[in-house]
Amino acid sequence: MPKILVVEDNEVNRDMLSRRMKRRGYDVIAAADGEQGYSLAISEMPDLILMDISLPEMDGWQVINLLKAKEATRHIPIIVVTAHALVNDHTKTIEAGCDGYHAKPIDFAKLTDTIDFLLLKKAPA
Repeated sequence: MPKILVVEDNEVNRDMLSRRMKRRGYDVIAAADGEQGYSLAISEMPDLILMDISLPEMDGWQVINLLKAKEATRHIPIIVVTAHALVNDHTKTIEAGCDGYHAKPIDFAKLTDTIDFLLLKKAPA
């Protein structure tokens, strides 16, 4: 069962994302801030990360940059899930090495399509 790390500081959003991912059969771990998200990504080595950008302790961009700089974690697909849908955010997401971008409120059909695609792409042949 694929493991997804949800990094989201808003408890309601974190719980909702976690529940929906569990219902789809994923093993879910969750972090409430950037530092915890980074630590869990290193220790748990999830198959995919859903990353908010506006986080306490360390923002999502910092976490993404650290994870993409490490050999052990750079392969983990990261989908940015954010309420700050600025015009240049999608471009910044791609430049940072992320694999997807979804603005809040989340379109779960599109998000799950992206997750399924990335996990299938990552699966060994």
